[in-house]
Amino acid sequence: MDFSFGPDDEALRQEARAWLTGHLAVEPPPAAGRAWERELGAAGWIGLGWDCAPGTYGNRTAPLTGQVVWAEEYSRARAPARLGHMGEHLLAPTLIAHGDPAQRSRFLPAIARGEEIWCQGYSEPGAGSDLAAVRTAAVRDSGSRTYRITGQKLWTSFAHEADWCFLLARTTEGSRRHHGLSLLLVPMDQPGRIEVRPIRQLTGGADFNEVFFDGAEARTDHVLGGEGHGWRVAMDLLGRERGPATLAQQIGFAEELARIVRLARETGAAAEPAVRDRLVRQWAELRTMRWTALRALSGTDLPGAPSVAKLLWGGWHQRLGELAVQAQGPPAAVGPHDWSEEHPYELDALQRLFLFSRADTIYGGSAEMQRTIIAERVLGLPKEPRP
Repeated sequence: MDFSFGPDDEALRQEARAWLTGHLAVEPPPAAGRAWERELGAAGWIGLGWDCAPGTYGNRTAPLTGQVVWAEEYSRARAPARLGHMGEHLLAPTLIAHGDPAQRSRFLPAIARGEEIWCQGYSEPGAGSDLAAVRTAAVRDSGSRTYRITGQKLWTSFAHEADWCFLLARTTEGSRRHHGLSLLLVPMDQPGRIEVRPIRQLTGGADFNEVFFDGAEARTDHVLGGEGHGWRVAMDLLGRERGPATLAQQIGFAEELARIVRLARETGAAAEPAVRDRLVRQWAELRTMRWTALRALSGTDLPGAPSVAKLLWGGWHQRLGELAVQAQGPPAAVGPHDWSEEHPYELDALQRLFLFSRADTIYGGSAEMQRTIIAERVLGLPKEPRP
């Protein structure tokens, strides 16, 4: 595939740019949240990458190049962070591939309209990067049409905002590893049966959560891909985490790097050979990541590409955070405002970058796990011993 932008892509770019400019120029500017998701849905900007006929579920579609155009313009416009990412980019394509007609008709139109928010129930204490160690159990009595779910999920992004959770649970008693798992679609509004506890981060925010399931219910017709096939469906879903949004992410990275270059010049840090060398290396590595991503998106067969991409950008962004502190010098240790009881934990953007990027090599599959995947599945090395 020749990955290049044609006239239709450029027309879409102009449309996207005009729409974003108009909708972000209001005062106050829109914040990440449900209202913004509904605006995106009403304008048809949700579901561009779904593999279905345009309008099937209330969405319009675009080719891969068009999806990249939208993602790039969204990033350049510094539009609000998406609350509906999990539903649009992870669950919806998996529903189209593995769901039955009733499931697709029930859930996809609501995602396309920006009306229902989803979270992902995968990681657990003791089953983070090793997802096959999941212990959350979903049990149903003989003849029952309802599962009862018991267990705990960890690092669940936006669970405090979500209406639904796609949840990996063990539906076969006594099963081990990747056998006996199912992917359940679980409503989050179950007081007394589902408890969400925010996890405070280094940055002071709390986007991640612990979620406790104590007899929470899920319908048997809300099993995605069929009972016992959860591992296959879950792996397919995880493979969708790397897509056109990767290039948009790199635009954000480029803006952060440019800001750090300007700061290094202002503080005089750029005059230090070691800092100059790091700045050039970050720029070169970012270009390498872009061409690698374009190659993967163009259809070139790159074994282990998702794991390689995660390793590259996770480490790169973490080193960028460290470079931001180095460029700032001593002021990096001081907040932008004096301490007060009302604002005890103020950070500037670069301090937040440094602290948040410490997690880049952990979430979305730790660096250790990505190296294991590359070693075993690409290089054919002996498998790591597991209990």
